[in-house]
Amino acid sequence: VAIYKSIADRKKPFTAGHRKTGLFLLISADLMFLIGLYQWIFGDLGLKSIRENGMSVVMKDNVLRFFAVEHFVGMLIAIIMIHIGYSYAKRKVEDSVKHKRAILYFGLALLLILIFIPWPFRDVGVGRTWLPGM
Repeated sequence: VAIYKSIADRKKPFTAGHRKTGLFLLISADLMFLIGLYQWIFGDLGLKSIRENGMSVVMKDNVLRFFAVEHFVGMLIAIIMIHIGYSYAKRKVEDSVKHKRAILYFGLALLLILIFIPWPFRDVGVGRTWLPGM
């Protein structure tokens, strides 16, 4: 929604509504990251797999590497991009610059999130079914 709003209104003034959608994106992404961080720390495929197997074994196994390293780092970078994009919404620069930066950073974050989701159709063996247990 934040990306769409910035694209649709890129020639209009940057309003409080734009800032609020960016803030909503920021808060929801941070909450999702905290949930994922909890799963990474206490789940089987994150920190536990690194501790039990060692980093060299984890890096050689596609599934373990994806969840213990790639997914975590990719999502962390996406969260950082969202924070950078939102920080531009608070700066005193031209409205067109705010829209362009929001599109850039929120768009890059969306791209990273889509790349690092363990989709069911991924060929590296990390894909999970749409409905677990089915």
